[in-house]
Amino acid sequence: LPCMDEKMTATESSPKSLYTGSERILFLDDDKVLVDIGEQMLHKLGYQVDTSTSPYEALELFKANPEIYDMVITDMTMPKMSGDKFAQEILKIRSDVPIILCTGFSNLMSPEKAKESGIRGFLMKPLTISDLSKNIRKVLDQE
Repeated sequence: LPCMDEKMTATESSPKSLYTGSERILFLDDDKVLVDIGEQMLHKLGYQVDTSTSPYEALELFKANPEIYDMVITDMTMPKMSGDKFAQEILKIRSDVPIILCTGFSNLMSPEKAKESGIRGFLMKPLTISDLSKNIRKVLDQE
């Protein structure tokens, strides 16, 4: 499912309603359009972003320098490697990195299942900048 390109109301577009930060995030989705939209939203929120459309490429980016990432955001449904499997590979490298899993299919993964596997955040698609900003801060600030 595509990210929601919603029109922001005056309240939503005000800086007070969006949670921002400066951390570095690795953003993964197999759909290039969704990667581009996610990257734009994260940049708007002030984050540094590295993106990938391949779980294997994203894993290599992370392996090359795991300490530079403050968070990983991944899609659930991707060819060749699911988001939960990708998350497990990331956690083997660095068990303390916060991960948010995004999905459009709630029957494949639930927030409870995600939490049990070490994933700290769970977002349903379509992603909105408001939900993304709140969830990122919630996960990063719970440390």
